[in-house]
Amino acid sequence: MPRKFFRKYLPDHESVRNNRHIARFGGLLHHPNLWHLNRHSVAGGVAVGMFSGLVPGPLQMLTAALLAVPLRVNLPVALATTLYTNPLTIGPLYVLAYLIGRLIIGGDAAPIAPPPEIQWSHPAASLEAFLAWVLSMGTPLALGLLALALVLAALGYACVQIGWRAYVIRAWRRRRQLRSKHGR
Repeated sequence: MPRKFFRKYLPDHESVRNNRHIARFGGLLHHPNLWHLNRHSVAGGVAVGMFSGLVPGPLQMLTAALLAVPLRVNLPVALATTLYTNPLTIGPLYVLAYLIGRLIIGGDAAPIAPPPEIQWSHPAASLEAFLAWVLSMGTPLALGLLALALVLAALGYACVQIGWRAYVIRAWRRRRQLRSKHGR
């Protein structure tokens, strides 16, 4: 199931290799692990995506790609996993990161101000207000983001490894039961 599930949504290696935009990068994007669907490559892609999802601004996918290629983990999975951060989740994640940063630093820090409300009619003003809010949290936020990104990456990696392995063991047992029922 894991491989079938991912294959349904991801392009095959040959179509990626023949894409004219990817051809510009030469052999850099041709390593098999960047596209193969195995337990280690997908788990690594999830870890890279979870880590990169907390990179500030619109740089999450670029960071995921820049990490996935040298680490040789599944590139599409890494890019897709960054989407766990979005306008609805980024505020609570940054508040959590700030609180983690305050715990790490210790001492007294000013209480966190609530995130600004998003004004969909004025996206530029909302983005400016959000950036000002983020910058007001300083060192605790930066340290907390790094710590939270590392924890989420480790959890993502472990969950995929354990889940994939559990699925394979369950499939083996099911096949063994079917064989014993049919007398093979």
